[in-house]
This record gives sequence, C-alpha cells and structure tokens, in this order.
Amino acid sequence: MKIERLIITVCRHDGGWAVEEEGRFFGHSADKDVAKASANKRAREAQDAGKPCLVRISGENGFFAV
Repeated sequence: MKIERLIITVCRHDGGWAVEEEGRFFGHSADKDVAKASANKRAREAQDAGKPCLVRISGENGFFAV
C-alpha cells in the first residue's frame, strides 16, 4: 500500500532559503528557520484539510520515532 502525500521541501533558492511545493517556490527568506516555519505552516494547512504530507529540509537528516 502506497500513501500519496504532498512533499514540501525547504531548500536553497536564489541566494537564500525557500519552500518548494510541486515546483512552486514560496516563503523566501535569508533565514533557514523562517523558511522552515513557512513550510510547517503549509504542512499544517494540508493536514487539516485531510491531505498527508512530508516536510523535507535540505541538508538535515530526518529522525523517526518507532
């Protein structure tokens, strides 16, 4: 069983940081934490609408609880 989920990525873009979702960039900032906050806000909106999602942060390792 494969779950379709929205992938939201925080990455380097135009000399700063931005959030990428399905080829669109938003949440541009010089500060990575500001871009991460924007990505998490978008993820919360998606989850509240019933769409599973995943936030990826470029250059950071993920941590999973089992």
